[in-house]
Amino acid sequence: MLDPRSLGVYVLTSSGYVPGRGHLEVGLAAIEGGATAIQLRAPAFGDGDLLPIATELANRCRDAHVLFIVNDRVDVAVAAGADGAHVGHDDDPIGARERLGPERVLGVSVLTLAEARAAEAAGADYLGVTVWATTTKPEAVPVDLDGLRAIVRGTPLPVVGIGGIHMDNIHEVLATGAVGVAVVSAVGAAPDAVAATARFAELVRTFNPSDPDQP
Repeated sequence: MLDPRSLGVYVLTSSGYVPGRGHLEVGLAAIEGGATAIQLRAPAFGDGDLLPIATELANRCRDAHVLFIVNDRVDVAVAAGADGAHVGHDDDPIGARERLGPERVLGVSVLTLAEARAAEAAGADYLGVTVWATTTKPEAVPVDLDGLRAIVRGTPLPVVGIGGIHMDNIHEVLATGAVGVAVVSAVGAAPDAVAATARFAELVRTFNPSDPDQP
């Protein structure tokens, strides 16, 4: 069973922000910095190129007790020994669950409470919700904090906020009841990806929902 705490600091890999820093390097830096979950998201890669990276990260994450998820490529997730896969709101979560089997984790991106409930019925273990617009994935539809809060309150599944999240607004996201935050460029483009991850981990760890004055 998925422990919601494993979704607290959720880093999606990236490539091209910093010369010489690809998906594997971002993933390894996130592990070192204290990420609780890592998602390998490399839509430009074919399965043959993606599988060795996924396998390496699966092994490293397993050793570090970090949740490892592969974006979209369910077959790669299974072949690499990943903990699970994450699919989009317009994908087939039922099919993804069937291919993953009952033991692996399934995450689903959703836009509305109706989609959240459909994902729950399909066997999702957690939900991803785009909070603010982001250049990392411009096609993603943001729902803002109110939309995130509505989904959090309307489903028993743990919810992770993503999109436009940085160190100055992370507590706003967590205050909605989201169990964690997912980031891409905030780590992948940071001068020091390890230090950036560590700072996010500190902010999540020290979040106090009863303190309205915290930064």
